[in-house]
Amino acid sequence: MTVSTERTAAGTPSGHGPTALAADEILRRTLRRHAAGVTVITVPGPAGFTATSFTSVSLEPALVSFCLGVTASALAAVQAADRFAVHVLGPGNAALARQFARSGTDRFAGLQWTRSADGLPLLDGVPAWLTARVTLRQRVGDHVLVVGEVETGGGHGEGPGLVHHDGAFATPVRLSAHSGE
Repeated sequence: MTVSTERTAAGTPSGHGPTALAADEILRRTLRRHAAGVTVITVPGPAGFTATSFTSVSLEPALVSFCLGVTASALAAVQAADRFAVHVLGPGNAALARQFARSGTDRFAGLQWTRSADGLPLLDGVPAWLTARVTLRQRVGDHVLVVGEVETGGGHGEGPGLVHHDGAFATPVRLSAHSGE
């Protein structure tokens, strides 16, 4: 697929008239162009999954959210959990992201992790992690939106993040101040 970046006098991209695609296909095509940070969400059980839907919601109070499909194998554990942990991944964690993206396997097999006092799995070797107490769980379309208030955090805090872009894992490259001028 070739995409034109020329703009018309009105400022809209040229060559982009209305399409006959279904809304879900438009969303898929558009999101392939959107780089998203890769995280692993864990809950007591242990259970967990790879997510690119993690985002901040509010600073006061400190709220974060993620979404999980209603057919996901981890949904029952997420629905039962009162807390969750978010592990922000770096380039050295791509195998971890793949492991937690697989269904039908023990996602914790062979990994270094610890169980907090209340049973929350915390993965070792990630750049950053936080824990949160669930404040909202709401079905939204074919997903469940989970919002939580941040409680604790940690990690080694070094290096770039792992992102998912155009169907593959990647890492961001810092642009110079003059890039794109």
